[in-house]
Amino acid sequence: MELVKIAGPLILAFIMFSLGIGLTLENFKRVFYQPKDFFVGAFSQVILFPLVALCLILFIPISIELKVGLMLLAAAPGGVTTNIISKFADGDVALSISLTAVISLLCFLTIPLIFTLTYPMITGQSLPFDYSISSIIVQIFLITTVPVILGMIFKKIFPNFFARTERFFVNFSFILFLIFLFLAIYQELDSIVDYFAASGLITLILNIVVVIAAFLLCGIFNIEKAQKRTILIETGLQNGTLAIVVTGLIFNDPIYLVPTATYALIMYAVIFVYVIGLKFNKSS
Repeated sequence: MELVKIAGPLILAFIMFSLGIGLTLENFKRVFYQPKDFFVGAFSQVILFPLVALCLILFIPISIELKVGLMLLAAAPGGVTTNIISKFADGDVALSISLTAVISLLCFLTIPLIFTLTYPMITGQSLPFDYSISSIIVQIFLITTVPVILGMIFKKIFPNFFARTERFFVNFSFILFLIFLFLAIYQELDSIVDYFAASGLITLILNIVVVIAAFLLCGIFNIEKAQKRTILIETGLQNGTLAIVVTGLIFNDPIYLVPTATYALIMYAVIFVYVIGLKFNKSS
């Protein structure tokens, strides 16, 4: 867990900074311009995803550590690559950026709150002895929200530089995420390899069920096609780096990281199939 605790916050801060340089204040106005689309997308990520995860956790028999790790994954915001994937899928990129921006900025509150509420339900026990919600809030705020704000400030001060390098920051962030994920797995490979099979099925079910649930929710609210695609992508993809780092802040056992690792591998495969299916239907 040394890699997660030392390198993880630095890598996450860079990723969130890269997110910040792609944002402007205009992105936050989407909340008021098209509140229905934003509400459905935010509800799908912050409420629907954790609820689906909690239902699966309560009914599918896996170890307590995997259940808790899965819940921390479910509490994380959408991934930083959703904007690119949304564009490729002919979705609403502006909505994607708005959802990513607002939910990422607020995750220092939503993650500790979701974890605090669900941990006793999952384990039947009180919160970990050394867990302090105020400490976790401060730590998440410093490594997520602050870098996003700094990225926005730096882009305002040096617009020409970041206009030229924004794509590099985004691409490099994704590469850093992949490197960090695989190194974190490799470092604890002997400890967690036996748990991959156990967590693989539930994370696959979680990804598919939550996307279907978001699809049905979009139907209830009559969300247009482009916005619906974006909401499904935003809901299905999680910020794996953030989930790993937050898990490392609370627990020392690498077993808690397994659900995030398996979900990170599965989510891109499922979204890839979804986007390819969209492209195929469009060409047909």
